[in-house]
Amino acid sequence: MVKTSRVVWWVAMACLAGNAHAQSKAQQSARTSVPAQASVQFEQGSTLRALEDWHVLPPRQRVEPENRLLRERLEQLLPRLMAETDLDMWLVLNREYAEDPAYFTLVPQPTFAARRTTMLVFHRKADGTVERLAVNRYPLGGPYESAWAGGDLEAQWKALGQLIADKNPRRIGINVSRHWPVADGLTHALHTRLLEVLPAGFESRLVPAESLVVRWLETRTAGELAIYPHIVSLARAVIAEAFSERVITPGVTTTQDVAWYIRERFESQGLPIWFFPDVNLQRAGLNCERDGPFCGESGVIQRGDVLHTDVGICYLKLCTDTQEMGYVLRLGETQAPEGLRAAMRTGNRWQDLLTAEYRTGRTGNEVLARTRAAADKAGMVSSVYTHALGNFGHAPGPTIGMWDNQGPTPVQGDWPIYPSTVYAIEGNIKQQVPEWGGQWVQMKLEQSALFDGERVLYLAGRQTDLHLIR
Repeated sequence: MVKTSRVVWWVAMACLAGNAHAQSKAQQSARTSVPAQASVQFEQGSTLRALEDWHVLPPRQRVEPENRLLRERLEQLLPRLMAETDLDMWLVLNREYAEDPAYFTLVPQPTFAARRTTMLVFHRKADGTVERLAVNRYPLGGPYESAWAGGDLEAQWKALGQLIADKNPRRIGINVSRHWPVADGLTHALHTRLLEVLPAGFESRLVPAESLVVRWLETRTAGELAIYPHIVSLARAVIAEAFSERVITPGVTTTQDVAWYIRERFESQGLPIWFFPDVNLQRAGLNCERDGPFCGESGVIQRGDVLHTDVGICYLKLCTDTQEMGYVLRLGETQAPEGLRAAMRTGNRWQDLLTAEYRTGRTGNEVLARTRAAADKAGMVSSVYTHALGNFGHAPGPTIGMWDNQGPTPVQGDWPIYPSTVYAIEGNIKQQVPEWGGQWVQMKLEQSALFDGERVLYLAGRQTDLHLIR
């Protein structure tokens, strides 16, 4: 395996922020055939070694880049999305410790809570620019202009009503949604109070802002795409550490030991996880059913085991979701059995079938149906459950299958694919292993990737070889 240099990654970052590329040869061929030769090479494969290869900013130094990226989003992205969703005003109303899910994606750092009642008002002017106004007891400061400050809560609500009257917007977006949790942040009490202070007749101007919220949370700017490969590399590097003899002693180390190593390794660098890492094992003689959803058990790791982990972190307000596979070498082995390596290749071919179906405007359900058809034609036993990534690990955007539903998903599955959106290319394949007497093994794979409008680019490469633990 070849170590990917940091220089290569900086080149990759520049490519991500540049012009769209032609569809890759691997994706084109995946639509028509699935090669089975052991010598096949997959695009964008990479191997990382250790977290020390990647710089992590201390908390104080994260504030400036996070606020710079926020300003870029507010100045360049938000006006376009408010025009796209035909909103003249967007209200994001919050109370302390009951913040709207979108709130922390809109305010500068360091911010730990909405002070008392915090009101953000975005008003799209005739020239297309968006005023960013705060109606708060405690002014936010830049990048917001204070429209009112001080006074009591009653005066604050009256000031909001007067501001809406003065701006006279035609369509006012509020964060209420039956289907998208991240777009349902306006509480019942705040909604009721808003109706009480609106100018007469303005109630009919209130509309759900769910389309704007989803587009705001799923769309990445050039600045974010420049740093996202680095963030994903941090996650992949810790997995490489965990799936090595640095951490695992066969016959001693447990799957929980490895999971806790991953958690504590991230915490040592101030990198929050958004779920507890999962580590499990498969081995010859342990049951793995062809039609079961998942294979894998907890316990003491032994030589000959296949390992799997699922890891997610957030850094500089962007989140990752990564699953990779490893193998613990038996005495005398220098590589995994061919049957396991063949299963890994099938997993990579499955990834190519999925990413080949990405098209601007195609819905998640359409991508799922096409991928399932291609995988079935290729004779794969597979499952697709891919989702968007961004400010949340399970971000809003098109749902492309679910582990417990390989058919259409209403609403979220009907959402179309847009350029400049990031996904966890997630799913699994099962394949029989001759060296295990024909027993099934499950390759559970997940890598963070950008759809740039033309093709899918893995943000920090993808796993094409099993991690080997000696």
